[in-house]
Amino acid sequence: MTVTLPASPRTQVGRRRSNTWVGWSFILPNFLGFAVLTLVPVIASLALAFLDWDSYSTPRWVGLANFERMIHNDTFWTALRNTAYYAVGHVPLTLCAALGFAVLLNQRLRGVRFFRTALFFPYITSLVAVAVVWNMLLSPELGPVNQFLRAIGIDHPPGWTTSTTWAMPAVILASVWRDLGYYMILYLAGLQTIPGELYEAAQVDGASGWQRFWNITVPSLRPTTFFVLIMLTISSFKVFDLVQVMTEGGPGRSTLVLSQVIFREGITQGRFGYSSAVSMVLFVIVLTITVVQFQWQRRSER
Repeated sequence: MTVTLPASPRTQVGRRRSNTWVGWSFILPNFLGFAVLTLVPVIASLALAFLDWDSYSTPRWVGLANFERMIHNDTFWTALRNTAYYAVGHVPLTLCAALGFAVLLNQRLRGVRFFRTALFFPYITSLVAVAVVWNMLLSPELGPVNQFLRAIGIDHPPGWTTSTTWAMPAVILASVWRDLGYYMILYLAGLQTIPGELYEAAQVDGASGWQRFWNITVPSLRPTTFFVLIMLTISSFKVFDLVQVMTEGGPGRSTLVLSQVIFREGITQGRFGYSSAVSMVLFVIVLTITVVQFQWQRRSER
């Protein structure tokens, strides 16, 4: 019979230190990367918001002058409205499309793996390629979309990216098509955690398909929906690349968003102080919306 003696206090302390160092060895590289590439630039941007600097001259303290200029700048308010317009269109459409396809492709269908892959593929495709393809599809004269609309009797189809009215809906449409595959995968993961016995019991009780969806699927997916909503909101307010490639903010300023204003003022015009002030406003907007969503989620859980 073997008797195991308890480890001495010194051995236990050494083991804890060893485990601590192992833990830090995993955490430290990621933390250093975050600190150098994200935290330091954010702090620098916060400081620059109160300075006048063009990267060539010495930074000059101007206080709230950048924010005052922003308030009286019509371009800023136009970009803010366009960003809100994009978010209001992109968030619910992507969420509903992702949930709908997830429910559909969670069934035992022939070729379901192919369709899941096909829907997810746009998300990992080059965004520039996606934008170029959608510009071709939505071409007012030669695009397949307008040719189809003419074929079904619509003589004057939308101008899409050449129209101040339809440019933003065109961007939203392309964005929903690109993003829904990623969020569909998240919903699929959530759907597969719901016990099948709940649906079987509801079916035995005579619940219809819609009743099962509304009373079982939707409440069970609440944590997933909350995460998807947060991610969609953040990505919608910081949209840049798709708009830049598809419309460059045009025609006119109909698709100009805040991220483009930050890019133009900072990188193109060299007004890094004003650009940082706009970025701080965008950060506060996203933070406020996120906090409100967290508070709403907590209250709904109670």
